[in-house]
Amino acid sequence: MVTSEFKLPDVGEGLTEAEIVEWHVAVGDVIKVNDPVCDIETAKSVVELPSPYAGVVQELLVEVGTEVQVGTPIIRIGDSVEASPPPAEASPPPAEASAPPAEASAPAPETSAPEPEAEKPLTLVGYGSKEDAVVRRNRTVSAPAAAAGTGVLAKPTARKLARDLGVDLATVTPERDDGVITTADLEALTNAPASSREPAAPVGGERREPIKGLRKQMGQAMVDSAFTLPHVTIWTTIDVTRTSELVAGLKTNRDFAEVRVSPLLIVAKATLLAMRRTPIINSWWDEAAQEIVFKEYVNLGIAAATPRGLQVPNVKGADRMSLVELGAAINELTDVARTGKTPPADQTGGTFTITNIGPFGIDGGAPIINPGESAILSVGAVKRQPWVVGTGDDERIEPRDVCTLALSFDHRHIDGEAGSRFLADVARIVGDPSTALLF
Repeated sequence: MVTSEFKLPDVGEGLTEAEIVEWHVAVGDVIKVNDPVCDIETAKSVVELPSPYAGVVQELLVEVGTEVQVGTPIIRIGDSVEASPPPAEASPPPAEASAPPAEASAPAPETSAPEPEAEKPLTLVGYGSKEDAVVRRNRTVSAPAAAAGTGVLAKPTARKLARDLGVDLATVTPERDDGVITTADLEALTNAPASSREPAAPVGGERREPIKGLRKQMGQAMVDSAFTLPHVTIWTTIDVTRTSELVAGLKTNRDFAEVRVSPLLIVAKATLLAMRRTPIINSWWDEAAQEIVFKEYVNLGIAAATPRGLQVPNVKGADRMSLVELGAAINELTDVARTGKTPPADQTGGTFTITNIGPFGIDGGAPIINPGESAILSVGAVKRQPWVVGTGDDERIEPRDVCTLALSFDHRHIDGEAGSRFLADVARIVGDPSTALLF
């Protein structure tokens, strides 16, 4: 009987550990090479792991929410479900001739187990050819039949709990339609607490969550940046009514029919244009080489809040894009980021970042520079406010759309004059988009 253990691989990020976020298969499923078996969360993203083996899922070795080291076996796959590692009670001594029929002689839970795949597996994880989708095992088998022999279907946590409680899994009737026994079934049977479960339940009015994955990486990056780069933040508040009018016009333009147009798009374009006159904004302080690295391309990062923390995917070559192309790229980037599944490649190589806090109703802030870059622009909320317009005898107060832009920069090599000139140029274009023709 062939049994293979799939060990957590390094998916190419220098990975040392990852959290199992979701299993896509269950015990008894028949899978092929490269069928997705689970999602893992690394320090940068959520990655889908395909199986390097074909066969029947015998056991899921790691619970959802568990963080494991690279090289740790996470799933066992064989040519039938019966190869699941037998618990201690599953290997009874040979029965005496006069003894009643032993459990070991019970018939296998199913006789229609699929044939093992003929081909050898071993396609490199995540890069092999995609074959047929997961083939689910016939789950019409009755729960009692499935639990009658050694091929009892049970979650790994249920197996452990059963051993702790001294319960024979064959005596447990599962609630699930697929016949898989869970810890809830055991609790219902014994009224015993599941010692193997460790929920983050509130205790004394507190709730604790482990710091790991993306949040851990983000936290460390912010600390490194805040305490190694001398940040300076400057800001300006401007009348952006003309940008609001431009956005409204673009929304009816057929060229932007497939693009969600917002003030962020105009700010992004203004940022790229302003960099032409102040290229040091798009540079990087190389401490090890004692050099300032000027980037002759712009990979524009857009900070995005995700369910798993902050991500900063970037638009490669943003400075070479038209307004339509830039808008489409930002849309796609942020849409994927909100799912938490931005590929690691889209999060590396950024040269400048924009963080848009306007949708949260915040006027402004002092953002922390994304590691590896030298400046970051914060865009506040666009609010209708009284504003002084006109000059001389024509001076008056009118309701206008107003927004605050804030720029944090590395003061080791970007002085106040360069930072101020850059921010003033961005503000000038956003205040009057027609001035973009001058850049």
